[in-house]
Amino acid sequence: MQSDAFTLYKLIILFLLDKVDFPLTNAQISNFILEKDYTNYFNIQQSISELLEAEFVTVETVGHSSHYRITASGRETLSFFGNMISSAIQSDILDYLRKNKYPLRDEVSTLSEYYEAKRGEYMVRLRVVEKEDSIIDLTIAVPTKEDASKICDNWRTRSQQIYAYVLSNLLKEEE
Repeated sequence: MQSDAFTLYKLIILFLLDKVDFPLTNAQISNFILEKDYTNYFNIQQSISELLEAEFVTVETVGHSSHYRITASGRETLSFFGNMISSAIQSDILDYLRKNKYPLRDEVSTLSEYYEAKRGEYMVRLRVVEKEDSIIDLTIAVPTKEDASKICDNWRTRSQQIYAYVLSNLLKEEE
């Protein structure tokens, strides 16, 4: 019985990842499953770990979050066993993605992180990614950790405006 439950949790995760064309974070996957009361946090983490071990999903660490994608073998497994996911759960997933697709995508496509480069100087890396390609990838040196943190916090809400500004200025003809 316990193993059937874990099989279902893993299939739910694969189904979620299969229905989007961008990675999902651990938090995004967990939030959906916890919100629906399908299981607890620890079972989700064990399921993700087993999916990684079986190479049904890949993970990329970006800043402080893990971004998961389904692999070809994960898709193949889902095609064989996806019918074990009830139509009610499939409907819950599809409804959730229909309502939240753009905020979920924006959350994983607008990336920012910083690190200490040398004593007293921080490097901030800001990116916007679509599919697996960077649209903009900008690294800036700043004097303090507080500045680095503030820039990262502001990137999510201002990245489109900054991208448009940079592009329009770089494409301007010299006067």
